[in-house]
Amino acid sequence: MTVRVYYEDTDFSGVAYHGAYVRYLDRGRTEILRAIAFDHQDLFTSRGEGFVVRRMTLDYVRPARMDDVLTVTTEPEDVKGASLVLRQGVLRGEETLLTGAVQCVYVRNGRPVRMPDMMRRRMMGE
Repeated sequence: MTVRVYYEDTDFSGVAYHGAYVRYLDRGRTEILRAIAFDHQDLFTSRGEGFVVRRMTLDYVRPARMDDVLTVTTEPEDVKGASLVLRQGVLRGEETLLTGAVQCVYVRNGRPVRMPDMMRRRMMGE
């Protein structure tokens, strides 16, 4: 998935503010759900379920600058019954700007529940 760094994403020095990367990664997680035929809004409105972030570990390697076009990568790393870890990255061309791991928990009414079997299987590439 590609994103562009806009003025609103930058700090006083013209580089992407660290919080902007969190938004980019969130978009990447949303797109992986769409890619396996699930939609955040539909899950919540039809079932009262969805993913929440439990833990996020990020390594900022190099800065992005205004108007850069970036690629956000998202790959399932560890898929369990009610949680999963996604390996995410942000690249400018071939250059890695950020690497990270995000643990998400599937919840209903704020409590962990098993994610639907079809979702879990698709996340595992089955």
